[in-house]
Amino acid sequence: MTEATRGHLAMLCFSALVAGSFSLGGLVANEIAPAALQAARFLLAALLTGGVVLATGQLRRAHLAAPWRYVVLAGFFATYFVLMFEGLKTAAPVSAAAVFTLIPIMAAGFGYLLLRQKMTPRIALGLAVGASGALWVIFQGSWSALLRFEIGRGEWVYFLGCICHAIYAPLVARFNRGESPLVFTAGILTAGALLLGLYGWRDVIATDWAALPAIVWITLVYIATFATIATFMLLQIASMRLPASKVMAYTYLTPSWVLLWELALGHGAPLPMVLGGVGLTVLALLILLRQEAPRAAATPAPAAQAARSPRNARRHPD
Repeated sequence: MTEATRGHLAMLCFSALVAGSFSLGGLVANEIAPAALQAARFLLAALLTGGVVLATGQLRRAHLAAPWRYVVLAGFFATYFVLMFEGLKTAAPVSAAAVFTLIPIMAAGFGYLLLRQKMTPRIALGLAVGASGALWVIFQGSWSALLRFEIGRGEWVYFLGCICHAIYAPLVARFNRGESPLVFTAGILTAGALLLGLYGWRDVIATDWAALPAIVWITLVYIATFATIATFMLLQIASMRLPASKVMAYTYLTPSWVLLWELALGHGAPLPMVLGGVGLTVLALLILLRQEAPRAAATPAPAAQAARSPRNARRHPD
């Protein structure tokens, strides 16, 4: 298996796990303040990853060098979550999901600015097809629903959060200095827990944690482990092997995964028209995979080498 293929598989799992947080999050949105939930999420995830790092002896003095890297990365990701929930106070979920599909395009731009990763015509085609499929899924194949889309304050607030999300992927490749995904994740999560704790301490103190329903604790455990620790590591693994535009292209699959999660949770099956959009998102990924295969076999890029050298991190296969 080539390094590029590992990156694609990592992002496939990433999109499925992220989708689960949307479905479960919808069940607890009115049960706990968003800031309190996110602070607890990062704290629990930081304790788990930090404990594993210490227990396995993976922490080295060199890993503590330039701790500002963890703060910067955590700042972008924590800001994304805060602005997402701030935007959802006034933005309709459908409108917010449409804004979410802009992340891959923005990631391609930041990938060029930060790492000089160029977007080839085939990547542009894949992004365009994926965006079309995602919008098809989001608006359930209805032109009238698409035409009713309006940009309000909530959408603009969430758009700022999505910019932070798009910057995060190329920064991982730029800031990593050879740390393993687990060590790097522990550093980011620890910094994120501190930042969110400072931001949401009022909500944390005001929350009656003992009185929370079981679904909140189930959701908290899921988003702290699968939707935080696992996705952070998967995103880092992929960012070391793929250009930022391809890494974030997998966000187009999230609406499709959400439909499957909703079906599994007994919330009903999607309309037949929606399946056309699912097919387009799959087609977009096939376009990207097909482009990568010839070069990946000829010039593999070991993850360790990419992690050690910033120059190598900028030379992902197109």
